[in-house]
Amino acid sequence: MSSDRLIAVTGGIGSGKSIVCRILSAIGYDVYDCDSRAKIIMDSSEEIKARIAGEISNDVISSEGIINRRKLAAIVFSDEMLLNRLNSIVHNAVKDDLCKWREGKQVAFVETAILYQSGLDRCVDEVWEVTAPLEVRVERVCYRNCMPEEDVVKRIVSQDSYVPNELHPRILTIVNDDATALLPEIERLIENQIK
Repeated sequence: MSSDRLIAVTGGIGSGKSIVCRILSAIGYDVYDCDSRAKIIMDSSEEIKARIAGEISNDVISSEGIINRRKLAAIVFSDEMLLNRLNSIVHNAVKDDLCKWREGKQVAFVETAILYQSGLDRCVDEVWEVTAPLEVRVERVCYRNCMPEEDVVKRIVSQDSYVPNELHPRILTIVNDDATALLPEIERLIENQIK
């Protein structure tokens, strides 16, 4: 493998990008999880909490300063303008955190559901897009998050509705449809594509 490469693993909710990243981590690669890091950053930053309260809804921050994520998700996933506002509040902090984390790593991966909306597409050398049929994605998220199908479909539509002006020049696809073995797909990309 060549040195100093940052590879995004992306795909919509329920596509299985987290499984791909767990496999990459298990075989020895460093993986930055944007969702979990964003939660940590949001929980620890009084500035971000104040902006969420002021720009999105004061009702999503408890008197103890804890973010009610279910309430926040219900608000932003039903209002595209508020979702974009939340993303703009959090994205720059995540990008700064990723840059610090990335230092000293030769080949590393970043897991993100919103590659283009976050601007991370401009920070990575390659994109691995994990795909799965819509019905498989809905079933996975309903089961995993104990959410009603209607809410899951709303989230998927919200995520999938964004079409970037320009796609990353190097996109490779991993099919995760429960019928295709993932490990050989990942090994194929590692052996043939990271050069």
